[in-house]
Amino acid sequence: MDRLGSFSNDPSDKPPCRGCSSYLMEPYIKCAECGPPPFFLCLQCFTRGFEYKKHQSDHTYEIMTSDFPVLDPSWTAQEEMALLEAVMDCGFGNWQDVANQMCTKTKEECEKHYMKHFINNPLFASTLLNLKQAEEAKTADTAIAFHSLKMAVVDIYHSRLKERQRRKKIIRDHGLINLRKFQLMERRYPKEVQDLYETMRRFARIVGPVEHDKFIESHALEFELRREIKRLQEYRTAGITNFCSARTYDHLKKTREEERLKRTMLSEVLQYIQDSSACQQWLRRQADIDSGQSPSVPMASNSGRRSAPPLNLTGLPGTEKLNEKEKELCQMVRLVPGAYLEYKSALLNECNKQGGLRLAQARALIKIDVNKTRKIYDFLIREGYITKA
Repeated sequence: MDRLGSFSNDPSDKPPCRGCSSYLMEPYIKCAECGPPPFFLCLQCFTRGFEYKKHQSDHTYEIMTSDFPVLDPSWTAQEEMALLEAVMDCGFGNWQDVANQMCTKTKEECEKHYMKHFINNPLFASTLLNLKQAEEAKTADTAIAFHSLKMAVVDIYHSRLKERQRRKKIIRDHGLINLRKFQLMERRYPKEVQDLYETMRRFARIVGPVEHDKFIESHALEFELRREIKRLQEYRTAGITNFCSARTYDHLKKTREEERLKRTMLSEVLQYIQDSSACQQWLRRQADIDSGQSPSVPMASNSGRRSAPPLNLTGLPGTEKLNEKEKELCQMVRLVPGAYLEYKSALLNECNKQGGLRLAQARALIKIDVNKTRKIYDFLIREGYITKA
């Protein structure tokens, strides 16, 4: 069995299997007669007797593995390399993170083993006396001396501290500690400026906080100037030459927009009205109210109309994911569980992104009956899933 196999836990560091092209996981097979380049096989292809060009199934072979002790009988070579990689990633002294990354050893075991074999080991000292002793001990059954490891670990630890300090300085200088306050400041800008703010946030570390804020403010000013120029160009196109006429024009434009919005809302209401006679009565009544007259047609009463029974959720997909209150909501609103879960997920994501959610935003997000949207929105607010903006 070859004990010089790769110690890395990352399968991408090893060449692929020549038989199935999959990543090799230890133990795997190396042909002793083929190569270079070396001919590797996974255990599955080896047991099937895979042959390729000059390689035959009866060739001699070696089993590649790193499952053997080096410094400690209870630690394999693979675990030794995993410990060193974890210390490099997490930093010297962060033993809990090191243990979490290794998954096979506890925090105390990692610290004790590292301090004993890599810090306090006399073979790793840098004095001339210890170097001489290390040379004399080469024939002994010990690990190969690696004299620069101690200083390398200290350098890695210092670099981690510097990087952590740099990130804290960026967060403190740019006022990112209070994220809620930062989000409220972003909302005072128009939508276009908010998009720029989100895009340029990753570059805030390159410039100082004052320069970054000046850049955003200058872009917001540019947006306001462009909007004002567009409004003046609209006045010129309409033949307006003074500000008095412009105010009248804005007032009439606002009135037209309100009337158009009313017509749009009326169209949305009418598409849900099933009773044509009741629709005609409602239209005549609204015409009388708009003309200043008392309504001549009384509204029909809905007291005799039967309400739809609650929806039966038995057997519907997604029902098992709902709690009792959500099941009751879906039954009363007559909404299938799968659709409710999609609407709930969309509203939660938008609320987390915006820091709050308004009913108008919820209606724009899910295109269903406005009454159902309100009931879903009120339920999520009441149960604490989302918050009002």
